[in-house]
Amino acid sequence: MDGRVQEWHGGPLPWPAGRPGSRHRAPSAARGVLAVALVLVVSLGAAVLAGEVPWPGTAGPDPRAGASGPATERPTPGFEAADAPLGLPVEAPATGTWDFLQYQDDGVTPVAYDPCRPVHYVVRPDGAPPGADRLVADAVAEVAAATGLRFVHDGPTDEAFSESRPSHQPDRYGDRWAPVLLTWATPAEAPGLAGTVAGLGGSDAVSAGGPWVYVTGAVTVDAAWAAAAARSPDGRADVRAVLVHELAHVVGLDHVDDPTQLMHPENDGQRELGSGDRAGLAELGRGACEPAL
Repeated sequence: MDGRVQEWHGGPLPWPAGRPGSRHRAPSAARGVLAVALVLVVSLGAAVLAGEVPWPGTAGPDPRAGASGPATERPTPGFEAADAPLGLPVEAPATGTWDFLQYQDDGVTPVAYDPCRPVHYVVRPDGAPPGADRLVADAVAEVAAATGLRFVHDGPTDEAFSESRPSHQPDRYGDRWAPVLLTWATPAEAPGLAGTVAGLGGSDAVSAGGPWVYVTGAVTVDAAWAAAAARSPDGRADVRAVLVHELAHVVGLDHVDDPTQLMHPENDGQRELGSGDRAGLAELGRGACEPAL
């Protein structure tokens, strides 16, 4: 991958490598997502505190979450919520190495997206490499198949990547959680892309008094690197691998120490999901349905 490696660029230190049966609990004081990259980890958005359950972009907790405080601006709960999961993950043997970015309060169950509603995403086309639409569609399809989550492309956007991106943007996206944002950016736009970093990715989790659920996220890929890499078939495969890696962070996978897995923090030619990656993604596709969000 043109000498690019995955690095830690701020925020809490990454958890130790996961393995089947291992459990590394996220700090109880934070449920804002850790954003990681095939090449980095960065903090995305405001943290959501456990206990009081404040909502993103507000000063106080939400009364409907069972806490006292002023009413806050947020999406009307239950947007597109179905009674059952919209899809099922591909069956994957529990082999290999995997870990999750965050865990529920039991320290065992991973935080995940709600499988009973679609995961919407938008793409800012600025700076996209040749063939970007196909690369993005293929990467999304792979993560969708591995998790069983239903992804819906809402088309283009002019929204830029931001480490403090609001989870709810009614003026831009309506009365719902903002869709996952995918952008091609420069280090000037996304400082986390400086140096050897090729991409960033992660999601924000909220709770309405029940399980923590990811509601939106973001991926950004270094535009100059992607444009240069996309000139060859091998380079396009590298760009696709970065997209899959970052989208796996978006749905909840963390880095692992096993170099045979795509979620290893240093990529030395790994372009396909490994057995542990697939096992972890399958588990993330079995998250809780939460119509209260």
